[in-house]
Amino acid sequence: MPELHAELLKNMASAGLDPDFPLELALPVKMLVMDADGVLTDGGLYYDNNGLALKRFDVQDGLGIRLAQKAGIESAIISGMRSKALEQRAMDLEVAECHAGQFQKLSCLREIMRRKNLRWANVAYIGDDLIDLPVMLRAGLAVAVQNAQPEVKLMAHYVSPLAGGRGAVRQLLRQIMMAQGRQEEVISWFARLEEHDGPPLHDALKS
Repeated sequence: MPELHAELLKNMASAGLDPDFPLELALPVKMLVMDADGVLTDGGLYYDNNGLALKRFDVQDGLGIRLAQKAGIESAIISGMRSKALEQRAMDLEVAECHAGQFQKLSCLREIMRRKNLRWANVAYIGDDLIDLPVMLRAGLAVAVQNAQPEVKLMAHYVSPLAGGRGAVRQLLRQIMMAQGRQEEVISWFARLEEHDGPPLHDALKS
């Protein structure tokens, strides 16, 4: 495969940078913590004839999470609702810190931070509703999706131009990795994926 031209790689690594994104707040981020419903999904609940709730996740969000893991940025999910679909999605993405049925999100996250020796400046949080406020008021980088409630948007450091379940998580991770100078490395690695020794794409970066 031909080498990526240095200038092209640089341009690719800066593509999609939002001038309104607070780059300085993203520099110390080591973990992205996500709400599930309305952030990883579009917020809709689809019930089948057996009463089973189905949810829609965004594939590009999933690949963004896997790329961020490759770049050293951990992910966690804290959701107020219990869901087999969410548990399966987290398993597919190898997100070990998936905590469902957690209405007290702040105490849950504090325990994660204690175990991983993280400070609030190391945490980015993306949410959409009032249940997310206690965490967002403390996170070093608090982000609201475009479909978030107005109160949540008002106190967020950044409001994504994209809605939950429609690429907002991928867009946020792109901004964080660009701020930390990791995007170019990830693009370069991904462009040469087939040259790497190791598991195939669907195992290495399951989205």
